[in-house]
Amino acid sequence: MTWNNYHTHTYRCQHATGDVIDYARQAMHAGSRIIGISDHTALPDNRWKDVRMTFSELDHYDQAFVTAKEELPEITILKGMECEYLLEYHTFYEDELLGQRKFDYLVGAGHYVHVKGEWLSSFSYLNTPAALLFYARYLCTMMESGLFAFIAHPDLFGTCNQHWNSDIDACARDILETAQRTKIPLEINGNGFRRPEVPDVDGTPRAAYPWRTFWELAAEYDITTICNSDAHEPSDVLSNIEDGRALAKACGLRVLDNLTVSASTNHQNRCF
Repeated sequence: MTWNNYHTHTYRCQHATGDVIDYARQAMHAGSRIIGISDHTALPDNRWKDVRMTFSELDHYDQAFVTAKEELPEITILKGMECEYLLEYHTFYEDELLGQRKFDYLVGAGHYVHVKGEWLSSFSYLNTPAALLFYARYLCTMMESGLFAFIAHPDLFGTCNQHWNSDIDACARDILETAQRTKIPLEINGNGFRRPEVPDVDGTPRAAYPWRTFWELAAEYDITTICNSDAHEPSDVLSNIEDGRALAKACGLRVLDNLTVSASTNHQNRCF
């Protein structure tokens, strides 16, 4: 069976290759019916500009979807963005992206944590009680905002922690409880399988994320998962989705196959 992918990046984020049409063509040839493109969002103040498109590129991103849809009518191409969430961006996301520009969906993600007055990378600094507490609150606020179709790689703390501990457990439970309450799906992210492995508690290598312990804990909650590739080059447009689904099945988790969205905050997610 061929799956759909809703987490895809273009060259504009400065750490990926390919454009909308390249991913759509690759997905179509693989048998997908839907491809969602969700590059790192442009921000009005160009914050974190080294890992995302500039605000001036937003019109060009829009046009890339128009071009791809005209050339490839055989596949549904959804227009999305992967977003950090701060209250100061709420109106931009809601009114301009989902409203004026009619984006199909937004993805919430916590690539940074604010600790000791600095924004630091979640890939390296999610290893202290303060950082984990911030991260949990950050993702919970995203879910409560009602803007996001799903939350990307919620178990990102697996990149910089070898041992599961009480602080990680509390962080995970806060995220899972909020996902259950808000009914926002959590992503099992395929890109984590492609990143360098990290040592598990017994010294054996494991994926940086998805961290199996997190997803075993997730089985205690009434949540939905979505499995995506997080592709950064066209050849990876469907990579490791099957691995994510296998993990979900092993943990007894419900998986969302198709993301049904609309260009508003009233998106709907359904399991098919």
